[in-house]
Amino acid sequence: MGVFERVAERGSFAGAAQDTGLTASAVSKLVTRLEQRLGVRLVTRTTRRLALTSEGETFLRRSREILAAIDAAEAEVAAARLAARGRLRVLAPPVLAVDQLAPAVPAFLARHPRITFDFFVTNRVVDLVRENVDVALQTGTLGNSTLVARKIADLRQVICASPHYLARHGRPEVPSDLAAHSCLTMSGTPNSSVWRFRVDNRIVPIDVRGSACADSADMLVRLAIEGVGIVRLGEIAVATAIQKGLLQPLLQETHQPESYPLWAVMPPGRQRTLKVKVFLDFLSGHFAAQPWRMPSTEFKKQARSTS
Repeated sequence: MGVFERVAERGSFAGAAQDTGLTASAVSKLVTRLEQRLGVRLVTRTTRRLALTSEGETFLRRSREILAAIDAAEAEVAAARLAARGRLRVLAPPVLAVDQLAPAVPAFLARHPRITFDFFVTNRVVDLVRENVDVALQTGTLGNSTLVARKIADLRQVICASPHYLARHGRPEVPSDLAAHSCLTMSGTPNSSVWRFRVDNRIVPIDVRGSACADSADMLVRLAIEGVGIVRLGEIAVATAIQKGLLQPLLQETHQPESYPLWAVMPPGRQRTLKVKVFLDFLSGHFAAQPWRMPSTEFKKQARSTS
């Protein structure tokens, strides 16, 4: 099953052979023997790349569940005497992966040198089981699913704009001023154009509009930096730009942000493997310090001290 999983991920017998320490011929024979025992074709072989049949997709999904259960069982029994090891496949959106996760990785690897990372950086929705993801980092409200989730940190949203935009259009002093401004919103997100504020001890919703919307936080941050409008995003998305002076927070005293937690989401069983356990504990400890709220110089000092 382990060899078959590597064949599926690498798309070739040669690639799987490199990962497993076998020859390509030995890998091919193992897969053929598996197909003969099951009585079905698992892999379609072409001159360029291997492709899984529908039966192969089903067998791969079940194999991953079984292999994860084996890893979990071994980890529970051997945790007391074995160091965390193995490949850790982590999914994260670009703004979180590049700005916050990457600077923390050296400190984690210093503690756990036998773990290797396979980062999957994307904004799109991913089937964690199908893509063999160990841990996915995501923000916001979780949907109903069979996945396991652990809260890593509570985040807040920030309203901000570039100095260039504020110099041309003025700074909004009260929430109602936003009606005269171009506000950038996240498309495909419910109520992203309704920003809430606390005014005279009551919550007041303000409908905003602007010249652009996008389904990517990275795009909205770039538009805001270029002076296209005012944006409201999670603090991790805008932290680096604020630290560099490219964006300035607005209406902080009255803004009433919605709950915006950071989650680690996993296929069932992965949370019991030692490599995932130590990674989750590290994330909780690292992000508890809220490094995105630190000046960049302080963040670098903290990263060095934890390593």
